[in-house]
Amino acid sequence: MSRHLPTHPNLEHLKNQAKDLLADMQRANPGCKLADALHGLAKQYGFSSWPTLKAHVEAIPLRAGAVTVHEHPFTGVWKANLTKSKRHPENLFQSATLQFEVIGDIVTITDVVVDASGHEERTTNTLQADGREYPHTHGYVVTARWLGSRVFEAVVTKNGQPEGRVTYEVSRDRKILTLAAGEHMSVFDRSDSMELGGP
Repeated sequence: MSRHLPTHPNLEHLKNQAKDLLADMQRANPGCKLADALHGLAKQYGFSSWPTLKAHVEAIPLRAGAVTVHEHPFTGVWKANLTKSKRHPENLFQSATLQFEVIGDIVTITDVVVDASGHEERTTNTLQADGREYPHTHGYVVTARWLGSRVFEAVVTKNGQPEGRVTYEVSRDRKILTLAAGEHMSVFDRSDSMELGGP
């Protein structure tokens, strides 16, 4: 069975649908749990998992008049806080800015980094956060997934061997983004800028 989300879906309503689905599932298999029903409901709506459906719903702006009162926790521009960051000794960047755009399972990250010598480099990566492996440049493979609505993970492998793991976590108040890669950590503060590199 395929379902279509309403224009302004409500998480509580979706959870209630999952509870109804759980009752049906338990008639066929008494061992089913709510997590199974949430996963099944997400599949019915065309999403790979409950966290991706939840992230999609949270990314849809709810408007009070002309003011957006709700958006995905990652969406926006983030500027590195060098005093709170633990940078890699070989990557003592002068500044770094990230811009996140999240639409369902699609996460686009644009970063602008000014390295120790003052050289600026800008890159954009679009990741499919569905837990599947996707080929990337130079023979690398990236697997990205949501670990909740405020935690995003990307794992890089090459020839089946792990090359690196990066996690991004947004604080509950949505003001701080922490990027962790091994022992190194970069802390970003939410910026009021609407666009990366804008005035």
